[in-house]
Amino acid sequence: MDLAGPDQVFLEAIEYGAPFEVQYCSTGKNIISSSLVPFGQLQHFKKMKLSAGDLLFIPGANIDYLLSPEFKRNNDLFKWIATLNATGVMICSICTGAFVLAESGILNNRNCTTHWKRTSQLQRLYPRLHVLENLLFTRDGNIYTSAGVASGIDLALHIVEEMHGAIITHKIARELVIYNRRSGHQKQQSELLEFRNHIHNGIHKVQDWLQENLHEKNVLPQLAAIANMSDRNFTRVFKKETSLTVNAYITLLRKEKINQLIHNPNLSRAEIAGFCGLKSERQLSRILHSK
Repeated sequence: MDLAGPDQVFLEAIEYGAPFEVQYCSTGKNIISSSLVPFGQLQHFKKMKLSAGDLLFIPGANIDYLLSPEFKRNNDLFKWIATLNATGVMICSICTGAFVLAESGILNNRNCTTHWKRTSQLQRLYPRLHVLENLLFTRDGNIYTSAGVASGIDLALHIVEEMHGAIITHKIARELVIYNRRSGHQKQQSELLEFRNHIHNGIHKVQDWLQENLHEKNVLPQLAAIANMSDRNFTRVFKKETSLTVNAYITLLRKEKINQLIHNPNLSRAEIAGFCGLKSERQLSRILHSK
């Protein structure tokens, strides 16, 4: 799951048009997972061509292997990782993959994490690391580390959101049947996601439409039609699933959008109001200062 979880996130992202390309490599032939799943013939890592901005994901391994002399003999791998890090490749570890990063030296004096069962062990073996506990994932510069197998999915979703935004990321989470998105160290604060921890497909469609068409005038019959419901049933179900009225939800989306755009020096307040479906700067100010 260290490998398959993040892998599926990026494959779903490709389906939604994100320009990712997934490749696989290994340290040798006849690789078998700790659960005895064979991987077949994979390209040797030295043949991989990675550039600044690319992502390298390193899954975890059995702790007995990571503590063995055999692991320590992977000098070429450790040097390769260190070189990629120096050239701007984003290095991401899943679970005990952090031990690989630590052995390569790139985690020295950096914040990192690993599976909760191994945090104290990682810190003891590599005292120059700043190992953090009770976190799902960390980022320090261009290095990401995650806590355990499932948190690799959270990390991959986080990276996709950093690169391509919240809309596509939430769609990917829905494809993976993950309705409660988790951030690295705190509750997800995005208004887009906070009221989407439900599985009602019709309401999700309306929320998607509102997010993508916030600049347009929306009317209740149009939104109800998107959800394939009557007006009355739609308003009732929307409130039941999200805990908000439709108008309150739209206001929160507008406020979030305003806060995203307000720091852009190339946009006037009038332009920002237009992007958010507002008629005037006065409406913008009223929403921005609402509680």
